[in-house]
Amino acid sequence: MTSLLGSLLTACTIRTRKPEGENVADEELLAAAARGDAAAVRDALDAGADIETRDDRRRTALLLAALADHVEAAEVLVRAGADPDAQDARRDTPWLVTGVTGSVAMLRTLLPAGPDLTVRNRYGGVSLIPACERGHVDYVREVLKTGINVDHVNDLGWTGLLEAVILGDGSRPYQEIVRLLIAAGADVNLADREGVTPLAHARTKGQTEVAALLRAAGAR
Repeated sequence: MTSLLGSLLTACTIRTRKPEGENVADEELLAAAARGDAAAVRDALDAGADIETRDDRRRTALLLAALADHVEAAEVLVRAGADPDAQDARRDTPWLVTGVTGSVAMLRTLLPAGPDLTVRNRYGGVSLIPACERGHVDYVREVLKTGINVDHVNDLGWTGLLEAVILGDGSRPYQEIVRLLIAAGADVNLADREGVTPLAHARTKGQTEVAALLRAAGAR
């Protein structure tokens, strides 16, 4: 038992020991961004941290802040020139994850950094698509103001409209998202890879209100 405990302690020591030459300020920057400590983020940058340093999952400080919706920390990083398009091992970027979290505040924080609205996630989608899937009404309303491609098709062959219908439940948030997409000029007849239209999906899923919205917009 004593030998086993000693081995475990040794293993833990090895895992937590800082690699030779590693910049402590970089570690502090990542940790501060992850916990949303804006003052500590600023201090780490002042201490010489690399603003684009990565953790073991290739996440930057700005991505860590965006994931946890730490707006103040993200503001410090954006002002310091952090890249909103830096992709991690999962192909997430600070900008792309705003579509997942649905944070309008983070969206507005990142816009001054000039994010690339065409960058794709691991499913081939832009930030609008996961927002439609998850029912983030306020985010969809806001991101549509940026000129993002409302008819972008991901690797599954789905647009934001198709995701809102196929993966949504037809409730009020999804009805509002459908309204917003239609108002933004979404092609209501753009079908999936099997040729099934948003209207056909809505009918199959019993989404009466969504189907009515689509028919009124000229869907077939």
